[in-house]
Amino acid sequence: MNHGGNIYRFARQIGCLPEQVIDFSANINPEQAVDPAQLQFPSLEPYADPEYGLLKQALKNRYFQPTGVDIEVFNGASTAIFALLRHLLPKDLVLYAPLYGEYAKIGGQLGCTLHNIDRFASLTAAVPKNSTVIFVNPATPDGTLYDLQALLSQWQAAHCTIVIDESFLDFCDADSVAAAILQYDKLYIIKSLSKFYGCAGIRIGFILAATQAINKLKCLEPAWKLSSFDMAYMQQTLSNTAFIEHTRQLTSHRRALLYQVLQTSNLFEHIYPGQANFLLAKLASQGDGYQLQERLAPSRLLIRVCDNFTGLDNSHVRFAVKDERAIERLADGLKAVHL
Repeated sequence: MNHGGNIYRFARQIGCLPEQVIDFSANINPEQAVDPAQLQFPSLEPYADPEYGLLKQALKNRYFQPTGVDIEVFNGASTAIFALLRHLLPKDLVLYAPLYGEYAKIGGQLGCTLHNIDRFASLTAAVPKNSTVIFVNPATPDGTLYDLQALLSQWQAAHCTIVIDESFLDFCDADSVAAAILQYDKLYIIKSLSKFYGCAGIRIGFILAATQAINKLKCLEPAWKLSSFDMAYMQQTLSNTAFIEHTRQLTSHRRALLYQVLQTSNLFEHIYPGQANFLLAKLASQGDGYQLQERLAPSRLLIRVCDNFTGLDNSHVRFAVKDERAIERLADGLKAVHL
């Protein structure tokens, strides 16, 4: 499975309904900030605001946006990634691996020369001058949260264009590097809203960058990228500020429970101490993640095998942080596994 969350194919394979699958493969918050039953529906007759004014104001209220920095919204973070790289068209693209495979895929399609840096082994390795660097923080699939100040200085000294993907930063009590845009106008921040706010079906992501850079990026963008419904849902979601700290505390508690379940199973030789809403684990004794996935399938549990992440293999598996009942189901499923 190249990407987590394909519960439809998995359900067909095991003969159940998609809603009966407990999906540990997709890093989506099991909580939502807005009850869909209480959603205030927008008018569906007129075209949506092509400037996304109310949504952008809600984003500005939620996320730090200094003067001189602007936002462009997209139909999901994946679309934002593609639009940005298509706009930048970098000759050299530096990827700090392991990371989300979409970056390498898009970079290859655009004809970029790809340079992979193993951040586990050589985080501060030199990068080509004038290259574009991609760094995900906290990282996926391991959830490591990095202090980026030294790296930002290194990249700036090499005159790099810098793209920081902060799609999982909301789960951490940590600051964005967006303030650094004021000192370096070749810095772009990508954010996803679906992960933290538990709404994978609402496709909204955005890019923060210097106003001049955003204006150039917008020239390539079509009007009406987002539906009125998506924007109304997200505006109401962003207004629930109490949800932020509640989610962080709940995720921390559930992540600790998940860690304990994985450790108690004795199936793993290493569990990475992630800071996001997922945990990466390496199976013991050359274990095969696909075998584990197959053994958990009768319990309708779907996990993510991470062999398509550069530097990892099929002994690496990732588990999203779910609610207590789902974690209990996983614990029961792992008890029956013998690899």
